[in-house]
Amino acid sequence: MEQLLVGIDVGCRRHRVAVGMPDGTLIDQFDLDHKPASFDEFFLRIEKQAMKFSLPVSVGMEGHGGWARPLDEMVISKGWTLLNVNNLKLARFKEIFPSPAKTDAIDARKILELMRLRPLLPQAKEILNEVIPAPQVNHDMKLLTRRRRQLVNERGMVINRMHSDLQAIAPGLLEITGSIDNLWFLHFLTVRDSFDQLTRMHKSSLMQIKGVGVKYADLIHNWQRSALLCSDINLMGDMAIEDAQRVLSLDEKIKKIESHLEELAPQSKLATAIISITGYGIICATELAGEIGTLKRFTSESALARYIGMAPLDNSSGVYTGAKGGKQVNRRAKAAMMTAVARHYWHTPQSKEYYEKKRAEGKKHNQAVRSLGRHITRVIWSLMKNNKLYKPKEMPPKTT
Repeated sequence: MEQLLVGIDVGCRRHRVAVGMPDGTLIDQFDLDHKPASFDEFFLRIEKQAMKFSLPVSVGMEGHGGWARPLDEMVISKGWTLLNVNNLKLARFKEIFPSPAKTDAIDARKILELMRLRPLLPQAKEILNEVIPAPQVNHDMKLLTRRRRQLVNERGMVINRMHSDLQAIAPGLLEITGSIDNLWFLHFLTVRDSFDQLTRMHKSSLMQIKGVGVKYADLIHNWQRSALLCSDINLMGDMAIEDAQRVLSLDEKIKKIESHLEELAPQSKLATAIISITGYGIICATELAGEIGTLKRFTSESALARYIGMAPLDNSSGVYTGAKGGKQVNRRAKAAMMTAVARHYWHTPQSKEYYEKKRAEGKKHNQAVRSLGRHITRVIWSLMKNNKLYKPKEMPPKTT
């Protein structure tokens, strides 16, 4: 079916637009500022061309999401076809069919060339993927799990910094706790305004700190007797207290997001199906459901497996046999899948047997987990296609 082709090279403040016909004729090109008024002008301009030629509109956009928002959402709301341009493969296309120069206008026209070749060239279909909106609940889970991951990473960074600071300003302090992020320890660090006051607290005051009982109060009191503080205690002590307060604040925000995810998960068919698999918890299941969005995006379960990093590509040559990871893997989905699969095989006898078989064949831990994850991807695909939940098979009784 012929369509009016619109190629957009996305920038942070301004986008370059090229409009063409299916036969390759360029009929319009212009700059589009990332402003509401410019968006309105863009849609009026394209709709005018579509009415003139009586053609439906297909938009190819470099960088779906990110700087392209909310223009990509507005295109979908118009009922137009939205194609996401794979940047890496677009670069390869431009290497094969080079242009005399590199500008935003040339890039926009290159996108038009790809869109025109898409019905004829199989590789063009891989470069231009149609954007299919996911259910709103899955989209919300995607935003929440990505935000949670950012907070968790930030928490780890603050913990590491606080660890090195405490080692420098108060040698021996960390020996009283098994982990620096224990709640009672964080509450102890933040109970006073300055760090040196912690060395002078009475045992009765220590007992009033949330999470500090007789055992931890005695440990703190023993540290106080021989406490040695460095000369930078005034500045670095305040920094350590601020970091401890930041960790406690991050913990509250992470718990709030996790509580929200628990409310959303039952509303998502995909998340519900994934959670039913043994070993898959709320966090990994909602992260997978959010990143996958909808199975309508994938032509087969093998395409889904490649997307979530469970299907390495063959990388053999001559007598050498090997594999490599795909460059277009969703790393968030892969990390969630690897974590969940590792828990799954530990609680599922059949899967553990398969994992141990792969290990016996010489595969490393991650390779064995990924091999098992490839089978679980098929399970997820089947559960969704048949609208079922996972039911583990019962192991036959061992004969003596």
